[in-house]
Amino acid sequence: MESGLQRFFTLVIVVQVVIGSLSNGFVVLINCADWVNKRKLSSVDQILIVLAISRIGLIWDISVSWFQFTDSFPKGQQKLIITIYIWIFFNHFSLWLATILSIFYLLKIASFSRSTFLYLKWRVKKVILMILLGNLVFLLLNMIRISTHIEDWKNGHERNATWNSTVSDSATLSKLIVFNVTMFSLTPFILALISFLLLIISLWKHLQKMQLNSEGHRDPRTKAHINALKIVVSFLLLYTSYFLSLLVSWISHIHQIKLVHILCMTAGLFYPSIHSLFLILGNSKLRQASLFVLRQLKCGTKDEKLMTT
Repeated sequence: MESGLQRFFTLVIVVQVVIGSLSNGFVVLINCADWVNKRKLSSVDQILIVLAISRIGLIWDISVSWFQFTDSFPKGQQKLIITIYIWIFFNHFSLWLATILSIFYLLKIASFSRSTFLYLKWRVKKVILMILLGNLVFLLLNMIRISTHIEDWKNGHERNATWNSTVSDSATLSKLIVFNVTMFSLTPFILALISFLLLIISLWKHLQKMQLNSEGHRDPRTKAHINALKIVVSFLLLYTSYFLSLLVSWISHIHQIKLVHILCMTAGLFYPSIHSLFLILGNSKLRQASLFVLRQLKCGTKDEKLMTT
C-alpha cells in the first residue's frame, strides 16, 4: 500500500471517528443531562442513550481494526480474537437497538384498527422489553457460534504449521464470521424493513383521511410519520451500505485486493457515524440542543474576532 494513499484514508477514518464520537456523545450527554434535571427519562431517550454508546464502541473498534490492518498497532492472534468479540458485541446492539427504535416509532405513531396492532400499541413498553430479552438470546447464540468458529480456526492453525500465515488465517476466520453475522443480522433488518413499510401504509391512510382537512400535510401526525420514516429509511440505507462494505471487504481480503479492502473499511464507518446525525435532526429535543450549541459557537467566534480587531 502506498504511504500517501494510506495517510489519506487514515485521515478520512480519523475524521469519521471524530464526527461519530461527537454526534453519539452529544446524544448521550443531552439525554443524561435531561435525566438529571427531570429525574425521569422517556423510553425513546433510554433507547437513544444505549444506541449511541453502542455506536461509539463500534466506531472505535472499527478504527482499531483499521490501524491493525495498516500495522500502526501491534497485532497477534489473541488481540485479533478480542477485537472480533468486541466488534460482534457492539455491532449486535447497534443493529438491534436501531431496529427497536424503528418498532417503537411504528407503535407510537402508526394508526391501524387491527386488534393485534392495538394490543401491541397499548403495551409498547412490554413489547420493547420482550424484544430486548430476545436480543440478548440472539447475542448469546451469536457468541457461542463465534466461539466455535474461533476454536476450530485455532485448532486448524495449530495442526497446519505450513499454512500461509496472515492471509490464509484471517481470510478463513473472516469467512466464518461474516457468514455468521449475516445470519444473525437478517431478523432485526427484516423487522426494521417491515416497520418502514407499515409506517408508509399508515401515512398513506392518514393522508387519505386528511384530504378534506384544511391543514393538509402540515398536521402533527403527518409530520410525526415523515420524521419517523426519515429515521428508519436512513437506518436501512446506511446499514445496507455498511453490510455491503463488510461483505466486499471480506471478498477483497480473501483475494488480497488491498485498495478495495481499505475503501470498504472507510465506507463502513459512515453507518455508525452518520446515522446519529439523522437521529439528532429527527428528535426535537436533540435538534434544539444542537442549534443552541451552534449558536453559542457562532457567538464565541464573533467575540474572538471583535477582541482581535
